Amino acid sequence: MLSKEDILSRTNGGLEVFRHYVTTEWRLGKNFRNPFYDDKRASCNIYFDRKSRTYKMKDFGNDAYSGDCFDIVGKLRGLDCGNAKDFVEILETINQDLMLGLDDDSFSATAMPYPVASISDKTSDNILEPPIEPKKAKPYSAKQKPFTTEELEFWGQYGITQKALKAYGVSSIREYSSENKDDKPFTLRTSADEPICAYTGKRYVKIYRPHSELRFLYGGTLGDNYCFGLEQLPAKGDTLFITGGEKDVMSLASHGFHAICFNSETSKSRKSKSSGLQKRKAEI
Repeated sequence: MLSKEDILSRTNGGLEVFRHYVTTEWRLGKNFRNPFYDDKRASCNIYFDRKSRTYKMKDFGNDAYSGDCFDIVGKLRGLDCGNAKDFVEILETINQDLMLGLDDDSFSATAMPYPVASISDKTSDNILEPPIEPKKAKPYSAKQKPFTTEELEFWGQYGITQKALKAYGVSSIREYSSENKDDKPFTLRTSADEPICAYTGKRYVKIYRPHSELRFLYGGTLGDNYCFGLEQLPAKGDTLFITGGEKDVMSLASHGFHAICFNSETSKSRKSKSSGLQKRKAEI
């Protein structure tokens, strides 16, 4: 009697089923565009689920395409895994399409809910955990202007000169537009009481409003490897300070010290980055 566990055991926990039906180029644990609809961004992921010990697909752009291999085949064939008759047809479809050669003379829907497949620990140790939803790049527009005397005085009290601001890519902003967490557009304009500055990178902008209740805003994609001041470090040096913020980095630099900071005071440096820093500096 053919059952779900028969198919899982013959397809490496459903992995071969995904490889058969998901014909676009993809790799385990890596985001890719879903080929079954007009996917605008790579937000689909096939991974090994340690809890069920089967392979699953997660689509952050369209959750209808999330589930195990039986859910996905059911979705493609317009069948419902929760329906006994449909589920039997899903089993038949996979058996035939993958030419598994399993005995399909006496299908039974009593296998639902089904036990999980048996996959070796050696196989699962090399597979990633369920994916984390990729961060969406937030659209933004930042219009720059010259620094005012008051703004330069603000930075100057920390020993930060206009030359240092330029070296670290800091600018004064006249108007900043972006979207909030509900994707609703908003615009902020500078004023004498609430000036706006920006730390600008290749794919992001980090807005700093020193006198405002909401001091920090982000546009673009900040990423997980944000490290302010890294590009300004010399190849070698005696001491490197890891500080709590960008202003501290520039203040220390203006006084002759080398420093960097991450996105927040609770951020932790990745091992690869820490190793690279240790090669450049004798002491951190």
